Amino acid sequence: MLKLVIGDRNYSSWSMRAWLAVKQTGLPFEEVNIRMRGAGTKVEIFKYSPSGKVPCLIDGETIVWDSLAICEYLAEKSPSLWPSDRKSRAEARSICAEMHSGFGALRLNMPMEISASKPFDGRSAEVDADIARIVAIWENCRAHFAQGGPFLFGSFSIADVMYAPVVWRFLTYAVDLPPASRAWVETMCALPAMQEWRAGALAEVKAR
Repeated sequence: MLKLVIGDRNYSSWSMRAWLAVKQTGLPFEEVNIRMRGAGTKVEIFKYSPSGKVPCLIDGETIVWDSLAICEYLAEKSPSLWPSDRKSRAEARSICAEMHSGFGALRLNMPMEISASKPFDGRSAEVDADIARIVAIWENCRAHFAQGGPFLFGSFSIADVMYAPVVWRFLTYAVDLPPASRAWVETMCALPAMQEWRAGALAEVKAR
């Protein structure tokens, strides 16, 4: 059975991506939850992950760390995680890579905190630029690649995985969205796996 090592559900956006990808494949897996920001956190993570970071996927003797690498590994087991046609797949991979390496202002100023509600005005130009680019990506995917389906590329894919934590960020910080993007956010929020992750995040916060 697969083993997935993750951090706090309320804060760990990268853990959420890997967890959501595994969950949507339907493959059985075991969770290892490590509380972040503790005195022994790093030592505990190193028991599983050579990078000292979460998430980390363990499949027998195979260890995969980094969220996007985990998604790619899972797509080899469940090819439907990527769009079936080449053009859509190329677009999906491009926007996933962009999320993986970019949007630093958004990450710094609007960290994922699922349990919170922090609407605010006066965002920096850099944060506004990140938000505008993300919305442009969503709008383009919905207009040109969704083909009537509810997700970014019609059927659920790694693209939805990689942008899922932004859903919680935009809700936490009350970001206004155009109709197509708002509809995708609502679709994601209704996904049972997303609801399960959110419930876990709220339970973690309540327990502390």
